[in-house]
Amino acid sequence: MLFSFVKYQGTGNDFVLIDNREANFPIANHEAIAQLCHRNFGIGADGFICIESDDTSDFYMRYFNADGHEGSLCGNGSRCAIHYAKTLGLTAEKVLFSAADGVHHAQFINNEIALELHDVLQWEQSENTVFLDTGSPHHMVFVEDVDHVDVATLGREIAHGAPYFKAGTNVNFVQQLRVDMIKVRTYERGVEAETLSCGTGVTAAALAMHIAKKSPSEKIYIQTRGGNLSVSFSPTLNGYTAIILQGPAAPVFTGNWEIN
Repeated sequence: MLFSFVKYQGTGNDFVLIDNREANFPIANHEAIAQLCHRNFGIGADGFICIESDDTSDFYMRYFNADGHEGSLCGNGSRCAIHYAKTLGLTAEKVLFSAADGVHHAQFINNEIALELHDVLQWEQSENTVFLDTGSPHHMVFVEDVDHVDVATLGREIAHGAPYFKAGTNVNFVQQLRVDMIKVRTYERGVEAETLSCGTGVTAAALAMHIAKKSPSEKIYIQTRGGNLSVSFSPTLNGYTAIILQGPAAPVFTGNWEIN
């Protein structure tokens, strides 16, 4: 089977995207998806995304982790999917799409895409950590110097240690640079490595700054190894609403791939 794909990146978080509206791609073939995401034996990507037809929105984004298994919401991947869907004529400047966690709104703002995530009403907090779910689960650790953290080792230990174990979690190491700016490095489950950026991760980190009373700001600017993002939100008595992740998404190259 030969199919066409587009390689995208959103602040260095890279994805292989295909138009699967005719449902021809074998999405149950986890080994094939893992191979095409492999950086030595495939195209190379942090994840794989199928654009599918949806009766209630512009399109459905089906996201797979680099290990070949279907994953939860991906923030950077969503922006890439939105950009690609627009090139297919499926959406316009204002976007309504569906993903694993339900329906999302988004819009194009100049050269960036602003993605609205679901409200966050629950979290767990300890002395130096916060855990919450922004469509994907995230464990935040506040550090003094994120550049010197062994993300691969510490991230793996936390991601699959107590209380997460087999289900795992994403792990974000967060350094505060100023009252409204942080620097984040993320260990992503499913990729099982550090990625250059994680959209739901930086969103979780921005909210964690407010939860931990490290910042009163309702808009946080984030530096990642792959580029810059921003997250805005509105605190309520019950949690956080109007959560917006904004950043770029861009195609890298197109090609064809054959599955035997």
